[in-house]
Amino acid sequence: MSPRAKKRILIVLASLLTVIVLALAGILIFRDALLQKAIAKVSDKMRTDYESKFSVKNAHFTSLNSIEMKDIVLVPKSGDTLVSIKNFSTEVNLWKLFTGNLQLGKLNVSNGFVQLVKNKEGKNFDAFLHPKNEEKPVEKTPGERTNYAKLGYKLLTQALNLIPTDMQIDNVQLRLFDMDRKLTMDLSKLRLADKKFNSDIRVTTNTMAQNWNISGFADPREKQTDLRFFSRDSGGIRLPYVDERWNLKSGFDSIRLKVTDIDLDGDEMHVEGFSSITNLMVEHRRIASQPVVIKNADFKYKLMFGADFMQVDSSSTASLNKIKFHPFAQYNVEQDTIYKLRVNIPKMQAQDFITSLPDGLFTHFKGMEAEGAFDYNLVFEYNKNKPNKVVFNSSLHKEGLKIIKYGEANLAKLNGSFTYRAVENGRLQRPILVSPVNIYYTPLDQISPYLRKAVLTTEDPSFFSHRGFINDAFRQSIVQNIKTKRFARGASTISMQLIKNVFLVREKTLSRKLEEILLVYIMENNHIVSKNRMLEVYFNIIEWGPNVYGIGEASLFYFLKHPSELNLNESLFLASIVPKPKKFMWQFDGEATLKPYLVKHNSYLKNIMMRRGLISPEDTVAQTKKVVLYGSARNFVKKEKEEKTIDLDTLSIDEFDF
Repeated sequence: MSPRAKKRILIVLASLLTVIVLALAGILIFRDALLQKAIAKVSDKMRTDYESKFSVKNAHFTSLNSIEMKDIVLVPKSGDTLVSIKNFSTEVNLWKLFTGNLQLGKLNVSNGFVQLVKNKEGKNFDAFLHPKNEEKPVEKTPGERTNYAKLGYKLLTQALNLIPTDMQIDNVQLRLFDMDRKLTMDLSKLRLADKKFNSDIRVTTNTMAQNWNISGFADPREKQTDLRFFSRDSGGIRLPYVDERWNLKSGFDSIRLKVTDIDLDGDEMHVEGFSSITNLMVEHRRIASQPVVIKNADFKYKLMFGADFMQVDSSSTASLNKIKFHPFAQYNVEQDTIYKLRVNIPKMQAQDFITSLPDGLFTHFKGMEAEGAFDYNLVFEYNKNKPNKVVFNSSLHKEGLKIIKYGEANLAKLNGSFTYRAVENGRLQRPILVSPVNIYYTPLDQISPYLRKAVLTTEDPSFFSHRGFINDAFRQSIVQNIKTKRFARGASTISMQLIKNVFLVREKTLSRKLEEILLVYIMENNHIVSKNRMLEVYFNIIEWGPNVYGIGEASLFYFLKHPSELNLNESLFLASIVPKPKKFMWQFDGEATLKPYLVKHNSYLKNIMMRRGLISPEDTVAQTKKVVLYGSARNFVKKEKEEKTIDLDTLSIDEFDF
């Protein structure tokens, strides 16, 4: 390089250095003015976009990269104060700021509050949910797709950079006022220094007061943390607000949250870590009739986020007491919107499974003992654009699995005589003796074959071939429930109805449904009760009308007949009322004769039975199409026509005129 060229380079470098020095000097000289201008810009944006007043009483630099502010206030128009901070100081990494990456070094906040208020006048935070000048989404070129993994990683990195490596917060409150419900979280002390985090929080609501502590390791720059949540009071942590808002009581002794790695691998963001909870308690009338307690649960997780999917990877491991399983869950929009769920429980001892069930959720299994082992797999896939193509496969493999001692639900009692009492609206109904000693008890071979076949057609066509569950029915039920966004359809077999009636109360809770599924599986797959015996008990205990239980009572109540004498059309009628037996009277006219549209419906059922080979054309010969009530049921129709009321709960079988 020539001396002339070297000279030019030195002149350029000197000029550049001069510009940088002058720029830094300008920043140092005018930094407070620039700060005031930035505050004014924020204030203007709050006013125009959010209809809120933002003000800072005093703001200035205390050193090259340190800022101090006093009396920061944010007040929405015609609303309660949203934010009020008395003292605020922070340290900004200027080099990171010049490279376009805002990063806070230190943060000190004291004496202030953030409050969310909802009352009759509205919400003081509503303007921030619906800003006036909401930015329009950036237009993308045709074919361009947003990479949510890269976007998520960028936003997460920016958020973590805003968490200072050295933080001190004193006497700051987080308040929530939701009509008459109040929640205050008082951060009396919060410290983050040398990657050690510790905070004391006083939590108060209308109904409780507690002292919490959160402590552990936190390194926002390396995207790692290991924190523990626990209560300084006896009795553990109770979750505030949710009990008053949703009538859900919940709490725990401690929670551990650990994040070991967050990184971007090509087009995918990976998040790995570990979480655990001890003595989790949940109480709600839709879950169970008593509190549900999980003593120990943990989750070693690997979460993956791609350009068009997010998932819990199958390398994750979840534990519930002694139950360990590998979950896989995915939401994918690459082509269609697809939800996938897979659960794999490796081989485990049956007794470990029973003792690991949450307390309060499976009360009928308490005291049950089993031997042997099993493994289990579940596969579920749902395509939002093709709902009828839902995949639902469940398989369990047994090794010497055997029940050696029953709990509260002694399934073997179905094989002998026992007393059955229905529960309606929480009240026990009159006892029904399931035994030949009962004059109304009817053995299966003395029940009209027409009725047996009709009930199986309407309630459970594959009863004699399935093992308690029908996968196709489950699939259809899932599709219908997803479409309606509620539990609009069940997939109940006769086996499930029998378990529900004999052993479980008629409460619509998650606990009852889970117990029903497990008890049915045990009964069917361990051959505890034969199919014929199940069907015989079913016919002799189900409700057929107002205070009418069992087919022996029902045949007399409706037709003054023995169950063996029921003809085809009478059987079709009885089968049709099984789902709603107390509403039978609406199906008859003033002459106690079945209405024409229901005759047509029963003819439809008759044709189904004929196509399936359950009956032949000869069975319909000489069968009158009329169904006429001759028993005490006739009185219900007459009184209903005369617009008189009947107290169904006060009637007893002895009052019927047989």
